[in-house]
Amino acid sequence: KKQQGWRRRIFVQTDNGSVLGMEVHRSDKVQSIKKKIQAVLRISTENSDLSFGDHVLEDDVSELRCDSPVLLARSSTIHRSFSTPCLCPSKKESNAAIFLGGEEEEEDSRGPFEIVGGWSCCARIKRLIQESCAGIERGVEPLPAQGGLGGAYYFRDRHGKKIAIVKPADEEPLAPNNPRGFVGRRLGQAGLSRSIRVGETGIREVAAYLLDHGHFAQVPATVLVKAVHPIFHINSAWSRSGSKLAKIGSFQEFVEHDYEASECGCSRFPASAVHRVGILDVRLFNTDRHAGNILVRHNTAAAATTNMCNSVELIPIDHGLCLPESIEDPYFEWLHWPQASFPFSEEELDYIRVLDPAKDADMLRKQLPMLKEACIRMMILCTSFLKRAAEAGLCLAEVGSMMSRELDDSGETCSSELEKMCTVARDQAAQESALA
Repeated sequence: KKQQGWRRRIFVQTDNGSVLGMEVHRSDKVQSIKKKIQAVLRISTENSDLSFGDHVLEDDVSELRCDSPVLLARSSTIHRSFSTPCLCPSKKESNAAIFLGGEEEEEDSRGPFEIVGGWSCCARIKRLIQESCAGIERGVEPLPAQGGLGGAYYFRDRHGKKIAIVKPADEEPLAPNNPRGFVGRRLGQAGLSRSIRVGETGIREVAAYLLDHGHFAQVPATVLVKAVHPIFHINSAWSRSGSKLAKIGSFQEFVEHDYEASECGCSRFPASAVHRVGILDVRLFNTDRHAGNILVRHNTAAAATTNMCNSVELIPIDHGLCLPESIEDPYFEWLHWPQASFPFSEEELDYIRVLDPAKDADMLRKQLPMLKEACIRMMILCTSFLKRAAEAGLCLAEVGSMMSRELDDSGETCSSELEKMCTVARDQAAQESALA
């Protein structure tokens, strides 16, 4: 009975995408877990390590929490700063996400969706999950999203209305089960960006939502889920068998909108909306904010009481390429929009003033324990920089410019002002450490 209270369920994934749900006790050791994995998946675990977040598990597993994601990968590919990517299934070994409990192996039957990251989500996202489940029960099939480099699926309610979009981690660009043939990497390897690993963009989508306090920038509600449905893609003949596939990825609210920012000029956008998106992008060190991932919606109720410009809402989406592990060259579409050169309003300054990067870091560690510490440090750095810059009276365009790299006279990319400040701080810290 005492042992019963120590049980917790974890997910184990291999670096090619196979996923295994299993129950462990606090007294279990890494070797015993690896033996169970080897027996079920029929793969060798002799030269593999188990990693959780930034930690490679040596022997004790008591630090794992319920529903923890654990990566099983070859020892040569794991190092101490390696973060666990999202879990996802792959080819023939346990595509249905076997659940291993006690002496039995059985298919996990906990429903189409189960939250595994971002547990303190709002009631709205939980309702959307319930409505998506109701749609599945009524036989309303999800729809594959057209366009884009990765796999994404619109889930609908029982009336056929789109209400959520699910992006499986193993269908990202370069991931093992990308449906468009854009493959070639294992989970955890460098992806489209060298500082953002394959299989980790969904985690960042959730982080962006969690960091959008008070829905200030209007990031759609997002959680990390385990989703089960036969529509998901596997790059093998097995995928055509009609079996249900378990994947882990982001589940995001689908937002009705009129068009994308790329389909119109920026002159119609209110400065406040541009600033809110920009403040978020600076905090996240977004490397991919283009006009195609800013949705535009007309608020008809507001249009009746104010001018047309102020009735336009901007909804930022696609935050998978934010929070890189190291400083890169960000891309801010709004950088040269006229609104970015307007001063911050008092409301915006008040919002920036109360941001607490240390508190946010603790929140991310609790809500997304699989997010790498390097990503959290990036948030701390950028939020602190934003607060100092706003206090000094800089506008959004000036802040974004200081974070962006430029070309010198010879056409070579030179370090940004933010990078130069970080270099000075690092050198000063090294000198102080040497003198201590």
